[in-house]
Amino acid sequence: MSQTNRHPHPELTPEDEDLADLFPRLTAGDGAVRRLALIELAELEDDAHAPWLAWALTDVDAGVRLEAAGRLAYWEQPGTVQALAEALADADDDVRRTAAISLGEIKLPESGVLLLPFLSSPDAFVRASVLRALRELRLADSFTLALAAADAPEPEVRLEAVGVLGWLKRSEALPVLTRLAGGDASAEVRRAAAGALGLATQDSGEASQAVLQALQGALRDPVWQVREEAATTLGKIKFPASLAALVAALQDDYWQVRQKAGRALGRLGDAGAVQPLVAHALTHSSANLRKEAAIALGEIGDPSALPALEVAANDADPDVRKLARLAVTKLALAG
Repeated sequence: MSQTNRHPHPELTPEDEDLADLFPRLTAGDGAVRRLALIELAELEDDAHAPWLAWALTDVDAGVRLEAAGRLAYWEQPGTVQALAEALADADDDVRRTAAISLGEIKLPESGVLLLPFLSSPDAFVRASVLRALRELRLADSFTLALAAADAPEPEVRLEAVGVLGWLKRSEALPVLTRLAGGDASAEVRRAAAGALGLATQDSGEASQAVLQALQGALRDPVWQVREEAATTLGKIKFPASLAALVAALQDDYWQVRQKAGRALGRLGDAGAVQPLVAHALTHSSANLRKEAAIALGEIGDPSALPALEVAANDADPDVRKLARLAVTKLALAG
């Protein structure tokens, strides 16, 4: 075992001339020399060299480990995934963070399976990073573990667990997501849970009612980003019963929430939104909100919006004029 590394190096293959040439520098006593040799090795882009990059993650020099952690984002092999997961507990914060970023690049479900045991780590950073890496893999085996992690004491772990549950889109997660959206201590977790509730689109009955209640509550959240996410999700789900809550959100203190509420009302397609959209959005001082109102009124397609849209067709903002005219044409064709 080299004094420069905590583990024996991989087998040196004599026929690999590139590796043989770099070997003296990869095992040199100077960490800066080892790091430069590692860069040269990585730039050869030979999959056979991946074990050497994984080995460098156990180097005694944090700079070498950091280089290896970054370079391994481009090698997805069982050994490299395992090494990156272990590096999440590195003594150096930069190495830990870089390993987490590299793990976020994995694409293969079989790589995700290798990460599952790390969800039992006592380190919240490790668990949160693994959950983040698992999110887009949609690995069925991660569901139960993510459900348990949604009750973790650390908000960063709960946040990433919500991400996994959202991507898996399983209705069994609805009770947990509705609870988090409506009452988690972390605004970021509440916001993420409100977005993840979009998986309920195809649900009905009691589950849908619970989702609606949670999102209506989120529209009254003290943090505007949570209210914005709730409005966005209601637009995706298209609950008819969400009309009143979305109309009220048109007068939110934050334009971002009002804009998403206007968009959601357009998708809802309820003629009951026409008058509020005209009164609170189509004539608002914000051009972005007027644009959203014009689009929404065109989507709703109710002819009672025509007089207001014809006025908006002469708006001072060119984009508002364009969208209002498109809405007028759309209503005329529908009529």
